[in-house]
Amino acid sequence: MTFEQLKPLVDTIVLNTEKPVNERLLNICELLETHIPYYNWVGFYFRNGKKEELILGPYVGAPTDHTVIPFGKGICGQVAVSNQNFVVPDVTAQDNYIACSITVKAEIVVPIFVNGENIGQIDIDSNTPDPFTEKDERFLEYVCAQVATILN
Repeated sequence: MTFEQLKPLVDTIVLNTEKPVNERLLNICELLETHIPYYNWVGFYFRNGKKEELILGPYVGAPTDHTVIPFGKGICGQVAVSNQNFVVPDVTAQDNYIACSITVKAEIVVPIFVNGENIGQIDIDSNTPDPFTEKDERFLEYVCAQVATILN
């Protein structure tokens, strides 16, 4: 399924106000992990109140011990500070990488902004080396913008 075909499905999940927010976020994770073959772990991290740390939100994929990530640590922690997308084609080449699984080869993290503030991010791990393109970035920015509408 193409990114363009997935967008209306993301919209449908976001707009389903009969489900709680966390269930909708989980449904988005399931949608992406199911329909994009190289998305092997899909999850959300959110700022923990005013603390400079992220806490794990809904996700699909292998369990992770990384339920709290300090700002600046790992790819997710760096995105919390930089407010920029971070695409990692080869996780072994990153000095500040927090390994979740030995099978992970690449990672992409895109921040979620609400009222101009970085309140969280979508994090995707891939077991495929260097799979992410600019199309992934644009699609995930779209997903994050839609998710932001239910987080304010």
